[in-house]
Amino acid sequence: QVQLVESGGGLVQPGGSLRLSCAASGVILDDVAIGWFRQAPGKGREGVLCKSANGGNIYYEDSVRGRFTISRDNAKNVLYLQMNNLKPEDTAVYYCAAEETLDPTYCFGPRDERAFTSWGQGTQVTISS
Repeated sequence: QVQLVESGGGLVQPGGSLRLSCAASGVILDDVAIGWFRQAPGKGREGVLCKSANGGNIYYEDSVRGRFTISRDNAKNVLYLQMNNLKPEDTAVYYCAAEETLDPTYCFGPRDERAFTSWGQGTQVTISS
């Protein structure tokens, strides 16, 4: 059974940085596709990025490209979402999600939430001065 746990959220001023973590059990994170999503108050869940398994494609949404970066620690089985130059519109609950596929092109383009089976509980990110 795949379990995902996000952490690292908090309150940051505009222009600041945060690093979110997605820790996994029941699966090796490098062997699955990973999606990061976010949901702002009163809005639907939107994709942030999609990472294919085993060094495959990574797709960043236009709204975060150049500011957000995904990395991993294989020894800890943790993925990180480094978020820089944060803006008030980045305020949301952030979720990581996994889909058990080895397809290296799974994230050639954007994937919506229906493409992922396992979800974490989310972590709140608030950007405010």
